[in-house]
Amino acid sequence: MNKNMTAVEAAKLQRFLRTKLHPDMAVQCRNRPDECAEIHIGDECLGVVAKVIDEGETSYSFEITILDIDLEDL
Repeated sequence: MNKNMTAVEAAKLQRFLRTKLHPDMAVQCRNRPDECAEIHIGDECLGVVAKVIDEGETSYSFEITILDIDLEDL
């Protein structure tokens, strides 16, 4: 099975994330051939989503990185 994220998968993930989390979320496939896509709101990259294939089942893992400097004024 192919672990690379396809444009069709990215579009489905985008619809899901917009419904569940935020209407402006965008999923952008990376230019290099790897299994991750970037999650954006506007110009800000929030994290990545990876395609995981285990025992014939496919899932997607969303990892968000929050820098400590982003929390200073909150």
